[in-house]
Amino acid sequence: MLGLEADHLLVLDGGLSTALEEGGADLSGALWTARLLAEEPERIAAAHRAFFLAGAKVATTASYQASLEGLRAAGCSDAEARGLIRLSVTLAKQVRDELATTRPGLLVAASVGPYGAFLADGSEYTGNYGVTKARLREFHAPRLEVLAEAEPDLLAVETVPDVVEAEVLVDLLDDLGVPAWLSYSVKGEATNAGQPLAEAYALLAGHDTIVAAGVNCSEQADVLGAVRAAVAATGLPAVAYPNRGGSWDSTTKSWAYGEAIDLDLVEGWVAAGAGFVGGCCGTGPADIAALADRVSGLSGPATP
Repeated sequence: MLGLEADHLLVLDGGLSTALEEGGADLSGALWTARLLAEEPERIAAAHRAFFLAGAKVATTASYQASLEGLRAAGCSDAEARGLIRLSVTLAKQVRDELATTRPGLLVAASVGPYGAFLADGSEYTGNYGVTKARLREFHAPRLEVLAEAEPDLLAVETVPDVVEAEVLVDLLDDLGVPAWLSYSVKGEATNAGQPLAEAYALLAGHDTIVAAGVNCSEQADVLGAVRAAVAATGLPAVAYPNRGGSWDSTTKSWAYGEAIDLDLVEGWVAAGAGFVGGCCGTGPADIAALADRVSGLSGPATP
């Protein structure tokens, strides 16, 4: 199952935005990393390459903020918007294939950000958008279809703050039939929208398309509890990639970062059932290199 055989652990990449900023990219504006798909795609390819060379086995595409509605609002035609979303996957696949001889087994995960990412107001960290399930389905379905057409290895449905949105997304994933992980943004023992984690992860159980469940873009101190809750509810390998802490400034569209991931915590995540580990906002290629080195001797969970 996507390289998650028994005793196998996959290292994810870090924050794509972080690698791009380290390379000198300007990510201001509502489209964030997605703006570079049209203007500087070579920067995105370089960021994927840097993470793979650092030891990541999975590249997460520059589609987190790349919704059809958001791209059309930025002046793209529908055809151009669809082409840019497909390009996000193509770029990562090209880098994967370029490195295949020396680094076999690399994967591409097409990023699916929450509705709050499209709003570009930080609401992916709070949830409770005040919109109907029908509106969420209308927003997510077309992008998921375009991403699936580009044939990534799997979908990374990430930073989901709310059980309501997760329910819509899982139904759409079942319709598509493309393997995916789904990770919540969490605070303590609840989603960012306040639902108990046991309830949130129970929603993901029993769906063939969900291959892992877990947590991302959250405080590292909250990861272990989320991993345990995800594994207990789903029986699946967990995915764990916290951010570097700090806070999101919705005015400047930037993070004020805290401390780097404490690598001493990672062994506990793996022992609790994490099969995918990496970093989110604030985690660059050097951080992933250190993480990959630290977990190189660890075993991941057995595939159920």
